[in-house]
Order: sequence, then structure tokens, then C-alpha cells
Amino acid sequence: MSDTPKHKPSISLDNLPDLMTIREVSELLRVSPLTIKRWGKKGKLPAIRINSRGDRRYKKEVILRLLGEEKSEE
Repeated sequence: MSDTPKHKPSISLDNLPDLMTIREVSELLRVSPLTIKRWGKKGKLPAIRINSRGDRRYKKEVILRLLGEEKSEE
């Protein structure tokens, strides 16, 4: 058995999923998940709530806009 921890492939601007989790967004922006939640409460980063637990998902377009990137596809 290997001693190296298993990591998901890192997310880059080239392979963003259409909806992202708090963890994915926080890793991409290099801030804590709590910061992402705070930004949502302030309206800086609106979330979509899914399922009965109310898990947050973030649209790729919103993340790109926050980063100042233009939409490349329509």
C-alpha cells in the first residue's frame, strides 16, 4: 500500500464543472470554505441550494465573473 494520500485532481479554470461545491470554490480561490459562506451571505457570491439539507452549489459563470474572466462559450 502506498503512503501518499489520495487527492482529487485539482480544479483549474480550464476544467470547471457547471456547478461547484464550497470546497471546490474555496480551493480554486484559495480561501477558506467559511469565507465562501460569508461572501454568500453578503451577496458577493450567490449560491444555489440543493436537496433537503440545503447544500450550496455555485455556478461556473458566477465564479468566472468574480475572477474577472469572460465567458468563452455560449
